Amino acid sequence: MTRVRGEDPKSLAQKVGVTSSELFLGAVPGAGVTEVTVLDVMYLPGAINPRHFHPAAVTFHVISGTPVFQEEDKAPVTLKPGDSLLIPAGTTHSHWNPSQTEGVRWLEFIVAEKGKGRSIRKP
Repeated sequence: MTRVRGEDPKSLAQKVGVTSSELFLGAVPGAGVTEVTVLDVMYLPGAINPRHFHPAAVTFHVISGTPVFQEEDKAPVTLKPGDSLLIPAGTTHSHWNPSQTEGVRWLEFIVAEKGKGRSIRKP
């Protein structure tokens, strides 16, 4: 099963200057209830996604811009186009676009049990 759909409206209010489009959502053949999600994520200049975690591991692949990712209790990491970063399942982290003039775009890959790959906000 493959489907394409837009941003979940509930997540828009939790992020400032961040949009995402679901490019792909499909079952993994022969893997029970495991599904793959691919998101196309864009950050306006100065945009931020505050502290959150994912029940599943997430891999980010930067298309454009220089986003900053920070896992809880670790130093921030700046990525550039072509870089990829794996955030392990359950890891509290945040990411933002430090530029005041350029946007950021990345692809986000999530392999998870059906319905369990989305982010969960942390205070």
